[in-house]
Amino acid sequence: MSDAPDTTDLKRDYRPTVFLPKTDFPMKAGLPQKEPVIAARWKEEGLYGQVRKARAGREKFIFHDGPPYANGDIHIGHALNKTLKDMVVRTQTLLGKDAPYVPGWDCHGLPIEWKIEEQYRKKKLNKDEVPPKEFRAECRAYAQHWVDVQSEQFQRLGITGDWDKPYLTMDFQAEATIVSELYKFAESGQLYRGAKPIMWSPVEKTALAEAEIEYEDIVSTQIDVAFEIVETPIPELIGAHAVVWTTTPWTIPVNQGIAYSPEVEYVLAEFQSGMSDAEPRQKILVAKSLLEQVEDRLIGSITQVRRFGGSELAGTIVRHPMHKLGGFFARPRPFLAGDFVTTDQGTGLVHMAPDHGEDDFELCKANGIDPVFAVDAGGFYRPDWLWLGGQGSVINNKFNAPDGPICSDLREAGALLAASADFRHSYPHSWRSKAKVIYRCTPQWFVAMDKALPRDHCAHFFQSRWENEGGAVAPFAKTGPTLRQLGLNAISATRFVPEKGENRIRSMVEGRPDWVLSRQRAWGVPIALFVERKTGELLVDELVNARIVEAIAKQGVDAWDPENAAHFLGNRNPDDYEMVTDILDVWFDSGCTHVFVLESGRWPDQRWPADLYLEGSDQHRGWFQSSLLESCGTRGRAPFNAVLTHGFTMDAKGMKMSKSLGNTISPLDLMKEHGADILRLWALSVDFTEDHRIGKEILGGVADQYRKLRNTFRYLLGALADFGEEEKLGVEAMPELERYMLHLTAELDEKLRQAVNDFDFNSYTRLLSDFANNDLSAFYFDIRKDILYCEVNAEGGFQTDKRRAYRTVLDVMFNALVRWLSPVLVFTTEEVWGTRHPDGGSVHLLEWPDVPSVPADDGRWAKLRELRAQVTETIEPLRREKIVGSSLEAAVTVPELLATPAELAELFIVSSVKQGDALTVSKTGNHKCGRCWRFLPEVSDDGELCARCEDVLNA
Repeated sequence: MSDAPDTTDLKRDYRPTVFLPKTDFPMKAGLPQKEPVIAARWKEEGLYGQVRKARAGREKFIFHDGPPYANGDIHIGHALNKTLKDMVVRTQTLLGKDAPYVPGWDCHGLPIEWKIEEQYRKKKLNKDEVPPKEFRAECRAYAQHWVDVQSEQFQRLGITGDWDKPYLTMDFQAEATIVSELYKFAESGQLYRGAKPIMWSPVEKTALAEAEIEYEDIVSTQIDVAFEIVETPIPELIGAHAVVWTTTPWTIPVNQGIAYSPEVEYVLAEFQSGMSDAEPRQKILVAKSLLEQVEDRLIGSITQVRRFGGSELAGTIVRHPMHKLGGFFARPRPFLAGDFVTTDQGTGLVHMAPDHGEDDFELCKANGIDPVFAVDAGGFYRPDWLWLGGQGSVINNKFNAPDGPICSDLREAGALLAASADFRHSYPHSWRSKAKVIYRCTPQWFVAMDKALPRDHCAHFFQSRWENEGGAVAPFAKTGPTLRQLGLNAISATRFVPEKGENRIRSMVEGRPDWVLSRQRAWGVPIALFVERKTGELLVDELVNARIVEAIAKQGVDAWDPENAAHFLGNRNPDDYEMVTDILDVWFDSGCTHVFVLESGRWPDQRWPADLYLEGSDQHRGWFQSSLLESCGTRGRAPFNAVLTHGFTMDAKGMKMSKSLGNTISPLDLMKEHGADILRLWALSVDFTEDHRIGKEILGGVADQYRKLRNTFRYLLGALADFGEEEKLGVEAMPELERYMLHLTAELDEKLRQAVNDFDFNSYTRLLSDFANNDLSAFYFDIRKDILYCEVNAEGGFQTDKRRAYRTVLDVMFNALVRWLSPVLVFTTEEVWGTRHPDGGSVHLLEWPDVPSVPADDGRWAKLRELRAQVTETIEPLRREKIVGSSLEAAVTVPELLATPAELAELFIVSSVKQGDALTVSKTGNHKCGRCWRFLPEVSDDGELCARCEDVLNA
């Protein structure tokens, strides 16, 4: 045998001796293909039922779902809304609570009725000729179709819930409950029938709620009209003309007076038209501060004659410009003092049309002036009206134009001082027909906002006042509070996220008028009331009401039919009573959902009140408010403990999405292209409390974020291949880096719990992404990959304690991350969990991870990580210039040794570290180990093994 050294191993391939992570979990997600398969399995296995069984008897968290409208495919707003709701339910379930979710739909109302009418119009049929029951049956079938479609679309998005038993406002039992709730308002005296100006759609021929209104900018005709003064305490004003300004010329034919302010200074002035010096000068009355604006509109010159205070105008009377028509127009028009009169614009004198304005109505009513109901349901003056009767629609621009019939007649009467079609302003439109609406005085059913309720009706109110104010209920000792006071008290007791939501809804409730409950349509819950014909009194009889509710529970809304009147009324004569034919405002329907979902017992795992309501910020005016007022009016408190609101999704440029602009984005298309988890990750990554954006580049960034999270899971699965319980190492035996990483994980645990408590899902998702990217992939995984690969022999029969510690920490992190991300990436985490635990059930049955609390010196580690970043930055130019091939070839000098040189070399992933005057980097003179590729002083030549690798292979 030769004495020469054996060099056969110097060029040996050591790759088979290192641990290479292995997993079947693919980097390519294929979400559009995988997700439907997973969703189908959940449905087949009854996952929702499994979760309910697993959480039975636990602390409850009740989230009540605001009903979307059963009309059309879901849009991006639906996707955001339902994802946020699902996140609430899943995070509360993850915390170990029993958090059931019953989805629901709003099924009655104008949008569905409008669609059915469109079908009739296409066939050139008249909806009014169709039997009501047949028409309602078509509406019901239409709604059910879209309930079924949207249900499948929401489930495709990964929304968990009781999809086999959702709530529908058109269910017979729900319709009966809604009527029963109406009777509570009637029995407590809050319901009344009266005539007030309300938002009216001439196109749809029905009253509308504020929540059914959207505002758009339009250009209107503005006119200045002269009313001749015929009586006044001020002699100089006789024969002068009071000038009013309006942007609704069509209301001049129903003028009944002029409002002024006693606090405003007015002037009598002489006006000379700029058209001709030969024209006579005209005396006019306007507010002094608006004189210049009036002069600009009238195109002429104005000279002041006399000033006087508004209080001097009391007793002044004018006559209508069309007084020669006689009848209504010949009546004198009084000056009425109004506290709403301002000098922001106009003339300081406001023409009063009590049929078409809230302020007008109240002021005229206080002075004994009643509305005349001149405009019919379609927006036309009734045929017998002396001026313009039966002519053009009042919302028709041409009818109101400067050359239209109103202005033409006023001009001929010498009363039109100015008219121009150039006034741009915001104006209410119907959200369904997109047509302009008007204020129109009609007989309607109202819930009073300011009528005192019986004390026994408001137990919750008195209890909360007693607890919060030490028994300060003296103002309500004899009578109960009003509905407005109940609502405001409930708002104070509610948690709002974000907090600004409280001021928004509070201001709306403080200023809202009485609640208009009636609609003049066919598809909805009837206002199932009888009114005595002789007296006009509402019949309030518990036995009658009970029979009606029972019938509706069996037959639905079709039970409210004249053929059943005798049965309902019992021993009363049906001929003595009028059956109300109006239907209820659909906001009253949805405002009652808390009753039949949380209280009815149909869903035994529910309870009243709900812990949370969640909808878009527009629902401060809509569902939040209708639910609040309905519940306060019947139970004395809100049906919720907390309210969470989100903003609206804009396109990539921040523009509102619109079909006409062609900038809408379909969630269905996004799921086909990217998958639901990408869409969910977007929804939970944006600051949803404000308006936010979506677009191709934004989704590209979200997809990249997803890939990094998926890659983190892939690394963990590969690194933990064949990891077993016997391999785990106790915390006390772990290196400092492992204890620090467990400390970071425990800190993350606390932050995530706080984010769930705050419903701060943007922070929740960002914390997880940052942890995976910055703390794991770019730091911990990078440092420990050498130990993972090399500190184990080929058969896995030996590994160092340092490697055991690393894999133990990875196991903790895997079990934490897969749970924490399960409410966000519902499909991906199911795939991840199933890859590691093929027989382990669903990830969504798991609870919040138990993360050990491990102390660490945060300040020291912050300095170490900052120094590591500086070293990496200093090495990079050497890599670019190919002085070193990797950081392993670098020899580093640092000004301060924050750890041992060996620990720092491991942390920086370099060959060596020593202390010097400054941070410097050079190429090492050490040789590379043939197995682990580290450059170490004990390796005498390339290809030889370092001491560690020798020990591992010889173990």
